[in-house]
Amino acid sequence: MSDFFKNKRIWITGASSGIGEALAVAFASSGAHLILSARNEQELNRVAAACGQAGALSVQVEPLDLAAHETIPVLTEKVLKNVGKVDVLVNNGGISQRALAKDTALDVDKRLMDVNYFGTVALTKSLLPGMLTHQLGHIVTITSLTGKFGSPYRSSYAASKHALHGFFDSLRAELAQTPVRVTLICPGFVRTNVSIHALKGDGSQLGTMDDATDHGMEPAVLARKILRAIEQGREEVYFGGKEVLGVYLKRFFPAYFSRLISKAKVM
Repeated sequence: MSDFFKNKRIWITGASSGIGEALAVAFASSGAHLILSARNEQELNRVAAACGQAGALSVQVEPLDLAAHETIPVLTEKVLKNVGKVDVLVNNGGISQRALAKDTALDVDKRLMDVNYFGTVALTKSLLPGMLTHQLGHIVTITSLTGKFGSPYRSSYAASKHALHGFFDSLRAELAQTPVRVTLICPGFVRTNVSIHALKGDGSQLGTMDDATDHGMEPAVLARKILRAIEQGREEVYFGGKEVLGVYLKRFFPAYFSRLISKAKVM
């Protein structure tokens, strides 16, 4: 295993389950110092214990609600006081959606943007000055293939992910003359609880796992791929099965892709 992440201080949001948990354990196995954030402190403590057993040099649990934007600067100050600097920020926290646009309340659209977009941007902006001061840092954001193309039942989710691409592409250009790097990770279907916790049009949780997610990539497999992409300094990476082809169909055959995605069974 590479020593690239050994002794590095890595802050992961959405670390209580799924991709975030798998990333935490993978970084722990590389001998990193970890800061783990999510809303569920009990689950964070469970993941922290697993990371300790996997080889993390230290694990700091910091509960965080990405929609509570006003709390983020205070939490960032606390984390930096404890660890000094953050080498890698992994923006992984977020929520999904399963509802037609016409059936989705505007409050649900706002909720998705507050968590997925504004919360991620707020944390990034809180850490960026320190990274520039120390002349180091890597900002990694887990978006989605729906950040590259929209699909039925995910209008608000796709919008929030598209927004992340716009922000971080611009940020990367602004940071081009600095040592701070920006990576966008775009997974397809991953076998997590994302669809179970996805919001319906009225804001309630879907409560079931959809078939595509159930047959998706295992989080531990994805985590290893993400670590390699970060180490290689990749700017944007797509992971998944045949759904990855959607990126290229959208780019080169947009009319055909439109017909295809309108008939897709993506619920």
